Amino acid sequence: MIHTLYNRLSLFLVALLLLSGCQLGKHYTRPELELPASLQDSAHRSDALYTDTTSFADYPWEWLYADTLLQGLIRKTLVYNKDMQMAAARVKELAAMKRIDVANMFPSVGLRAYAEKEADDYGGDHYNPDNEFELKGVISWELDLWGKLRWARDASLAEFVGSIESRRALQMSLVAQVAQAYFELVALDNELAIVQQTLEARRESLHLVRLRYEGGLISEIPFRQAQVELAKTETLVPDLERKITLKENELSFLTGEYPHSIRRTPITVDIVLPENLPVGLPSTLLERRPDVRQAEQDLIAANAAVGVAFTSLFPSITLTANLGAESEELSDILKSPYHLLSGTLLQPIFAMGKNRARLKAKKAACERAAYAYEKAVLSAFKDAYNAITEFNKIKDIYDTRQRLEQSAKSTLELAQLQYVNGAIGYMDLLDAQRTYFDAQLSLSYAIRDKRITMVNLYKALGGGWECRESRSTV
Repeated sequence: MIHTLYNRLSLFLVALLLLSGCQLGKHYTRPELELPASLQDSAHRSDALYTDTTSFADYPWEWLYADTLLQGLIRKTLVYNKDMQMAAARVKELAAMKRIDVANMFPSVGLRAYAEKEADDYGGDHYNPDNEFELKGVISWELDLWGKLRWARDASLAEFVGSIESRRALQMSLVAQVAQAYFELVALDNELAIVQQTLEARRESLHLVRLRYEGGLISEIPFRQAQVELAKTETLVPDLERKITLKENELSFLTGEYPHSIRRTPITVDIVLPENLPVGLPSTLLERRPDVRQAEQDLIAANAAVGVAFTSLFPSITLTANLGAESEELSDILKSPYHLLSGTLLQPIFAMGKNRARLKAKKAACERAAYAYEKAVLSAFKDAYNAITEFNKIKDIYDTRQRLEQSAKSTLELAQLQYVNGAIGYMDLLDAQRTYFDAQLSLSYAIRDKRITMVNLYKALGGGWECRESRSTV
């Protein structure tokens, strides 16, 4: 009879194990998205950009940012930036949490050692010792009949992968932030140099006007106007110095350091944009953008949470085994074998609708995660289209401003010559000086914008993270 009972128990366990292969619930499928046919508007195509299976963003950031000083700042940021360090710690945290949910799928084994020395003598009539000594191995296993534990494992895995994508998205953003701040800092240096050069010209003009005024050749108005122009230009210096210091502080913060002076390479006028840049295919943008991939992992985790809530409506079965020895005397512990096999079935019956409400809440959260994923996709394409539009126009803007600067310079040289010869008045010279000053600043802005346009295009297409985490050293 014992043999028959054992066989039935074995068949029952086998049946439970076979049932544990089921995973009830709706498995994740990527939402259907009607992606654009191209990353460029057909009405605003550029010969410099073209669609290909590869992308400009596939290049490492070291290829785009060839300035060694800038590379050093980026590498330092990827190691010491506090947001990067927090993101790395988050990855470690979720890796450990994932391991917990994976371990829950397997039996847990423990060792129990227990000793109790007890005696009673109720009423003083009979002294009764009641000692107990135990040494037992305990095995507990929750059978995953409906897939609840697997859904929990899937959710943890998605959260872990999402944390990796979040770290990559942060790296992509930080590389772009450092590069943009660096180029803005270099541009401010150039603007300060232009202002200081203009100051010298203003002082020279004031000297000439003063001589003519004191010689009675001109009225007091041009002399006073020259003083005003010099004072106006002088006010620009402390403001630019303030902006330079703030930008250095920003870069110091990004690199995880206290404010200090930032070494940089002086700006060069000759900035040549690549002749041809591939922008990739619309479908591959979703795979290159880590923020989009993070949003999808959030959706996968939310879908798995629905699975956990759904399978929680079904019974859970836990098997427990205690094997060892139990005795009233410690000396007899090895002579007293003990075993206990038990099974616990827990079926939720009444909880005021709590479990159903939890399932409904998880479904709503999954719906929200789906909308968030779609929003991330839309945002990625918006960023890409905006960056491509800027890239298509920046060269024309730069060329026009360069021609303006050259024309304004020629006009100023002619005006200075005519003013010395008395052919024109000071106000005409002043207009030429103002025009040239504005043209110089405008060209400096265009040079800065060319660099930042490349930064934005590279980031929008998903560049700046694949490198290569192993190379993130100072």
